[in-house]
Order: sequence, then structure tokens, then C-alpha cells
Amino acid sequence: MEPRASNSFVHYLAATASLFVIGWGSAAMAVFTLTPTVWARWLLFFGGTLGLTGLAMPVVWFLNLRFPSEPSAGPNVIVRQAIWVGVYGAVLTWLQQARLVTIWTGLGLALGLVAIEYLVRMREKARWRPKPVAEEPPAVEGPPAPEE
Repeated sequence: MEPRASNSFVHYLAATASLFVIGWGSAAMAVFTLTPTVWARWLLFFGGTLGLTGLAMPVVWFLNLRFPSEPSAGPNVIVRQAIWVGVYGAVLTWLQQARLVTIWTGLGLALGLVAIEYLVRMREKARWRPKPVAEEPPAVEGPPAPEE
């Protein structure tokens, strides 16, 4: 039987809280205190990406716990999927500045990111891993000693 990974969210709690606070704090600072320059916009995109990643991490963790896959989603997969949500939000924010966001661009971008994640997970599943060799009992040297 394989050892299962821990299903506790405690391992992700510090990362989630720090991403949430730093991301939304910097996005709020970019919106409310800075003049709309290029660097303030980049701070908004960066903070929005971090904030959405922190917001999505518990949801992604729960969905991977609720719908397990083979191989099971490890910490790298959960963080990567949460980052996809943050990138999606930042790209939509960037497109909205040029008034290019419609329902179809939003859906197309979401489907593209889901397809990329699907292909990455398919590659992870297809990687060859040798099975661990079970240890055999040590061989007995020579015939048993005759009893007297």
C-alpha cells in the first residue's frame, strides 16, 4: 500500500495567509494611494495575482481533496492550480483596461488555461517511474547443519 499524503490544509495556511494579505494589500495601495502610472498598474496586476492565488488556494485544495486523481495532487500541483487562477484574474484585469473583455474572451482564456493544466497533469501521469523492489529474505548459505 502506498503512503498517502497528508490531507491537512495546515501545510498551506501560512502561504495562503501571506499571499492574501500581501496581494490584496498591494492591490489596494495601487488603487487608493498611487497615481495611475505604469508602475502602479504593474503593482495592481502583481498584487491581484498574489491575492487571487491566496484566495483560490483553499478552494483548489478542497477540490483536489474532493475529486482525487491518479497520481494524487501534491503540494506543487495545488499551488500551480491556484497560481493559474491568479494569472487568469490578472490577464482579465489587463484586458479590461483596453475594454477587450467579453464573455467569449473570458471563457476562451479559461478553457485555454484548463487545457494547459490538463496537458501538464497528463504529462505527470505518463512519466515512467520504476516500481520499488520488494526486499527478499536473505539467502541461506549452504545446506542446513545435520542434527545429532
